[in-house]
Amino acid sequence: MPTAPQTTDELYQELQENDRRPYGRTRTVTAEELAEAAEQFDDPEPLIDALLELQEAYTYGSEPRKSPVVFARLLTLLDEQPDVFDERQRNQLFWRFKWVANALRALPEVPLSGLRQWLTEMRDRYEKAGLGLQPYYGQVYQLADHLGEDTTAAYELWAARARTPYSDCEACEICERARHHLTAGDDQRALRTWEPVLAGKQSCQEEPARSASYALLPLLRAARADEARALHLAGYRACRRNPAMSGEVGRHLEFCALTGNEARGLELLAENRNLFDEVDSPLDLLSFLTGVEVLLQRVELLGHGELPAAGYAGRTWTAAALRAEVRGRADDLAARFDARNGTTAHADRRRARLERAPLLAALELTLRVRTLEDVTPAAPAPTASTSTPAAAVLPESLTELIVRTRSLDEEGHPDAKVRWTRLRTLLDAPDYTHPDDPAVGPLARLRADLLADEAGTAGERDDFARSTALYEQAAARYEEAGLPGDAALARAAALLATAENSGEDAAEDADPAEKAAALTDAHAAMVRLHEETPDLAPRQEARLLRLRASVLGLRLQTSGNEEHAAPAFAEIDLLHEHAVRHEVVGQVSGARLLRASTHALSGDLPAAVAEADALVERLRADGPAWHLPRTLVLRGQIHLGLRDAEAAHADLTEALRLAADWPAHATDTGRVHALLAQTSMRLGRPDEALRHLTRSAELDLRRGSRTAAYCTYSNAAQLTLDLGRVEDCIALLDSLLLEPDVVAGELDDRLVAQLRLTRARALHAGEDLKAATAEFVSLAAESAGWDDDPSSHAMIAAETAVLLGESGEFDRAREAARQALAAHALAPRYEQLSSCLRELARLQARQQGAEGLAGALAHLADAGRVADEARAAGFAARDRSLDSALAYEHGRVNAYAGEYEAALTALDEALALLGEPGEEQGHAGEWAECVRLAGAVEGIYLKRPAPALPRLDAAVTRLTALGHTEEAKPLTSLATQLREGE
Repeated sequence: MPTAPQTTDELYQELQENDRRPYGRTRTVTAEELAEAAEQFDDPEPLIDALLELQEAYTYGSEPRKSPVVFARLLTLLDEQPDVFDERQRNQLFWRFKWVANALRALPEVPLSGLRQWLTEMRDRYEKAGLGLQPYYGQVYQLADHLGEDTTAAYELWAARARTPYSDCEACEICERARHHLTAGDDQRALRTWEPVLAGKQSCQEEPARSASYALLPLLRAARADEARALHLAGYRACRRNPAMSGEVGRHLEFCALTGNEARGLELLAENRNLFDEVDSPLDLLSFLTGVEVLLQRVELLGHGELPAAGYAGRTWTAAALRAEVRGRADDLAARFDARNGTTAHADRRRARLERAPLLAALELTLRVRTLEDVTPAAPAPTASTSTPAAAVLPESLTELIVRTRSLDEEGHPDAKVRWTRLRTLLDAPDYTHPDDPAVGPLARLRADLLADEAGTAGERDDFARSTALYEQAAARYEEAGLPGDAALARAAALLATAENSGEDAAEDADPAEKAAALTDAHAAMVRLHEETPDLAPRQEARLLRLRASVLGLRLQTSGNEEHAAPAFAEIDLLHEHAVRHEVVGQVSGARLLRASTHALSGDLPAAVAEADALVERLRADGPAWHLPRTLVLRGQIHLGLRDAEAAHADLTEALRLAADWPAHATDTGRVHALLAQTSMRLGRPDEALRHLTRSAELDLRRGSRTAAYCTYSNAAQLTLDLGRVEDCIALLDSLLLEPDVVAGELDDRLVAQLRLTRARALHAGEDLKAATAEFVSLAAESAGWDDDPSSHAMIAAETAVLLGESGEFDRAREAARQALAAHALAPRYEQLSSCLRELARLQARQQGAEGLAGALAHLADAGRVADEARAAGFAARDRSLDSALAYEHGRVNAYAGEYEAALTALDEALALLGEPGEEQGHAGEWAECVRLAGAVEGIYLKRPAPALPRLDAAVTRLTALGHTEEAKPLTSLATQLREGE
């Protein structure tokens, strides 16, 4: 707080502003400063309000040691100056006796006699004030439950009494009743009791998030896993990072551990690392730490104790080390509570949680289905990227390993990759001794082979600069080993990689002709290299011809120039003829695959599918089998081009199934999943498409293509939102935004902004207006600096303005709208700006009535200028005409403000602009709504039913004749209402 308030008005303004802040350290510190500032005023009423705000900040900021101190000050003021407390303040004071009871229970240093003494004080005060004792008996029951005593009598004394104005809210009482049944072992009764809260019919500051955390495991035991999943997603979001709800966070971690979602549990633990240091309530901390230990115990039991885990600040932790630390601290807390209480209740409850067995082997909680293996940092040795479901047995002899690896590599067999990786490990060992065997050749050759393999892997990952450098190094090594043919192949591959890298650093709108020219030059250089390298072996010449054909195929793909097709086919024919003549089997199918793809690139899809069909049959009969998945993927793409989505889906699905028989690098399964997502959307199967999108993205992440992965995930998040799966969308994006490279700012800022924008829209769709507005305001501030993209800023600022309007913050909404208009002037967004301004006008008029009319009309004036600009630019709106929509909004805004004559005039103008309805349904609906509002304004608010009824009857007749019966129903209903009113 820069300066302390000098007047009571300033103090109350600061109190109101602080009340809008989320609970946490910032709000608490401000409340402390305001309470201190209130001491300066002679009037005690501001001090009372400041102390009430301070106690609330302590209570919901998880600082139970300080809350009773503030309350004691308030009680002293009440005793000394009872007349200065108004009714609101007195009600607040008596309500908060329960807060103090809860705070004292949470502190093991407070003796049991002190807890009982406070309850006696509460009862005496309530009786003296003539208040019902149900809230007191509620606290008696909660103490008995805390102590682990038999709660039967205490429960009946509380639950059988009628509620009073000072009872806990209904949602909180429902939670206590449900937990009582849960403790008694009656899951079904507990779940029935919880229904109003879990269904959203009863809520408060802590509910339904608190109830949701307790209901997770009973739902699983009741075989209601889908409901548990939904509650986890929504409930966790409501309590994450909140010190006052750390116990709830702990129960969500436990839920993850008991449903096969240990990887998600570690992710959520990292998100809540602040709770280790910010939770001041020992009771809440005990619950949180026990949930953490359940998770870490499960991680360690599964053999992943060395995984990194987020824990106490000041050091790095493994799961095993953090578990040991947490266990010690939690055991100590439980022992302190039990010593104070004279029971073993807390140790017993903690033991029961830790001994609970998993309830499900696997429950898909989010769209990012990951295991602990996915969390484990990838080792340089062959792992998921090179493994195969039935991994080949490697020869024990180094000579045999080298010879066999080269043989497999010449065939193009995918098992060669794992062998090269094994050889690389052996070669890097300090004690490596190269075999003195003519069959193996010199060490320089082996080093060249490994460089060429590494170069190929870099090329597969689109790291063409690295690929080029490695191929050049390999060529030099082959020359050193006296192998000019292999050196020529490496140099040819380097030429291709160099050409593919051309224009990579250029702008996105660079002319593809530049890359096509580079590919032309690369082909010419390859031909010269071919001519200058005599005595090539048949398999070497086949590889060189394959590279020549590939570079011309890429040129055709890049340029789209049909004149580039014939040279590509000519090279493919050379390759095919050579491979057939010399029985280079892998290159025969490779040539036919190139031919099919070249037909597709040149637009001859029937020829492409015919070639692919023939190749599939040949591969099924004669192999090589590892070429079949790639060929099926190509045929699936061709079927997509032919609009045969069913055939495409069948091919891609089979390709995915067959690819599982080979090492992961043999087929880009991430790309296959992406194609299946596209195909599923065409078949009207969005949920299936979503599964393929998320799988594709996760595979891209594993192979290091992080930007591509985030782009795919962004598409998946938008599809999830379009499907109405709001919590799934938010959970997916929350997970992505916690990725280390996102947190560290290493990912493209615009891509991160897109993820955040989709999340903000999902929050809005999920009716979390406060969180959505905060995210939009942040994005609008950030996008204001995007000088190269004013269009995006206009879009974001416009959406921000609408959300601020929904929140009733019309001054800030006006400022956001001004930003949107300024950006729109640089990059027009006529339709969105018009819609934004009209909606702001509607919101202000509806919320403020006549008082907000001037502001609303100012927004409509801006919308009118946007419509004028659009008309002058020849812009045609996709849906509603901007002019008719504006006239209608003038009518609605004036009606909200009570200016009914102006409203009717505007609506008549809108109807004139719309014209008579036709058979098109959208236009008929807009016209009918305009007639309905005009009829309501004229017949009800202006009390002129005589002219309103003919208007409505004529419209009903018109709409019915055109078949728009649904659109006519509201008009018929209004006409009936007017006739009955007469």
